[in-house]
Amino acid sequence: FGEYGFPESHAYSFALLAYVSAWMKCHESAIFAAALLNSQPMGFYAPSQLVQDARRHGVQVRPVDVGASDWDCTLERRSDGGAQPAVRLGLRMVSGFAQAAAERLMQARRTSGFAGVDDLARRARLDARELQLLAHADALQSLAGHRRRQLWAAAGQGRPEKALLADAPIVERAHEQPDLFEAPEDEAIALDYASTGLTLRRHPLALLREKIARRGWRSAEQLAQLKDGAAAWACGIVTMRQQPETAKGVIFVTLEDETGSVNVIVWKHVRERQRPALLRSRLLAVAGQWQSQDGVNHLVARRLVDMTPWLGAVATSSRDFH
Repeated sequence: FGEYGFPESHAYSFALLAYVSAWMKCHESAIFAAALLNSQPMGFYAPSQLVQDARRHGVQVRPVDVGASDWDCTLERRSDGGAQPAVRLGLRMVSGFAQAAAERLMQARRTSGFAGVDDLARRARLDARELQLLAHADALQSLAGHRRRQLWAAAGQGRPEKALLADAPIVERAHEQPDLFEAPEDEAIALDYASTGLTLRRHPLALLREKIARRGWRSAEQLAQLKDGAAAWACGIVTMRQQPETAKGVIFVTLEDETGSVNVIVWKHVRERQRPALLRSRLLAVAGQWQSQDGVNHLVARRLVDMTPWLGAVATSSRDFH
């Protein structure tokens, strides 16, 4: 039994988990996505990859909002008659925002909705730092408008709890408010990644697609249409690097763009010649040979180019295992 029963029982349990997970992802994709987001950090996939994949499979994902979000990601009804509920991102997604502050916010909201940022600050007892974190995450949009207006509204709200006028409302007349323009899309996306680690706006590669296409580099969707053995270039955000002990020095890299993911195989001799681009890049261009057999697709790399400067201020990260 020691030589057979133990591995057999593990194989059975892994098979069951794999089947149940696949069933959930297929039939209850919104529940599956919300559950994985609420279980972070875990596994290979960061929240950005989970949300990108869920949206590509028809799941509607809604942003963090102080008027609707709980601490965890939750499910909401859809008005468009979709079969799956929508996923509302939770306050846990806001980098640096504590659960205790979220609990105060949720408790205050149970009494009544917030009339504005000042009302939120007073009733939820949020300090200046907590309000700024919410504004940077675009979570005050329902109270203050676009992100720059949120940051302005949050800047004047923080006050000590024991101050003499701590509970006095702050009223800013319309003519006293500056004429703030909404941030351009690339800046907004960069702020999304900095504050929540993901964006519900366009994928960063969608903004670069014209520049990428001019070089003849293909998207994940275009690569999938190629025949086995074709030479091709790909370019994507590095989401994962793996180097299994049994792979004899081979590194497996996953690239992501707005259309999907590309699996890249980097042989040991390529790794040794092009180590800086392989290990340091956040945006990587790869030239190689496309292999497609029995539904399994990957790009075997022969040249790697670090294109990270193209990302500008967008702060992405990868899950690297050695």
